[in-house]
Amino acid sequence: MTPTYAEVERALLGRWPETRLEPSLDRIAAICRLLGDPQAAYPVIHLTGTNGKTSTSRMIDTLLRALDLRTGRFTSPHLQSMTERISLDGSPLSEALFVDAFADVAAYAQIVDDSSAHPLSYFEMMVAMAFAAFADAPVDVAVVEVGMGGSWDATNVADGQVAVITPIGVDHASYLGDRPEIIAVEKAGIIKAGSHTILAEQEPEVMDVLMRRVLDVGSIALREGTDFGVNSRVTALGGQQIGLQGLSGAYDDIFLPLHGAHQAHNAAYALAAVEAFTGSKQLDADLVRDAFAQVTSPGRLEVVRRSPTVLLDAAHNPHGAQATIEAVQDAFSFSPLIGVVGVMGDKDVEEMLRVFEPVMAEIVCTQNSTDRAMPAVELAELAADIFGEERVTIASRLDEALERAVLKADAAEGYDDAIGSGGVLVTGSVVTVGEARMLFGGDVA
Repeated sequence: MTPTYAEVERALLGRWPETRLEPSLDRIAAICRLLGDPQAAYPVIHLTGTNGKTSTSRMIDTLLRALDLRTGRFTSPHLQSMTERISLDGSPLSEALFVDAFADVAAYAQIVDDSSAHPLSYFEMMVAMAFAAFADAPVDVAVVEVGMGGSWDATNVADGQVAVITPIGVDHASYLGDRPEIIAVEKAGIIKAGSHTILAEQEPEVMDVLMRRVLDVGSIALREGTDFGVNSRVTALGGQQIGLQGLSGAYDDIFLPLHGAHQAHNAAYALAAVEAFTGSKQLDADLVRDAFAQVTSPGRLEVVRRSPTVLLDAAHNPHGAQATIEAVQDAFSFSPLIGVVGVMGDKDVEEMLRVFEPVMAEIVCTQNSTDRAMPAVELAELAADIFGEERVTIASRLDEALERAVLKADAAEGYDDAIGSGGVLVTGSVVTVGEARMLFGGDVA
């Protein structure tokens, strides 16, 4: 009997969580072999980096579809539904197709589970399901984002024709290392022989690691600032107007309906990746403009309410928090800005709070529904040391935290320097943002 979506969800969540890692590609390679190596049935554009992967993946996907190519996209984590992780032609799998994808791999998964020291993890199952769904579609190209790292990430059983490496900072320090150049060694593992590698601007030590890998395996490096980049950027209503330098020419007057300089750079990586994938030919400028104008990236400085404005942003490490705060200051003029922050306990929370403090007038400390969430009371203790107790409010329930923040932003009382209308920024974790998005009635995207 075909399982229900809820049963499939439970079965997947019953496996090893994404936070439990065992560095081996043996299990994912084994199930892919049993499935007929679906990841080899189509070319792959593979992405890693600390931040920006999902937005860049969505931009690449949109550009490829504008070229009339059938796309598969695998991203993680999800905001609201597991189905978001596996997309065909720009749309998440329906619950019925997600169940079918699970059913296609479940019997093979049992074989691998029975013959391995450790069973397949939740993430390995999702990767196998995605690769099988893409082969079944079939897709012309798959856009695949790593879950964590690179070399030992389950997605790395695929050989990317194009590798994209977004800026590398520190995240998942307990798994990947506490310095960017150490993390870069792991992330460089997605660079394969004969591929093109799109390299974002990096710290010199990081670039040295990546370039060594490029030379060792015989990839072609294409570097931001040398081979491609952002030529111009002006904040515009609902996003920004940008000019990009591609591998084969310049593209001007592009409207990108996303906020922040980091998104302009993500657009440059996406354009370079698609140009490299298509043989570095210059793309039709109108096609590029039309594609970028359609790009969405839910939970990335997404406006979900007006009067007062409520923004959702899934920044979950200091590197991402800095980009978010710069983008908020660039695109909006909130006074005051009230933060609703819920974080995971294994993150560099203090540094994130230090990034938020100069810009957030007050912070409402909350928590999401997962076991990994830092309790709101604990977060508030850390925040009080950085913000001062008078600027910190505790609301363990997210709905209550949102309500309080909206009231504070709406009133804007007690802020002598208030020069505009108040706003709310919900941030700190992908899960927190996903749960907030559901409370505001956002659709799965």
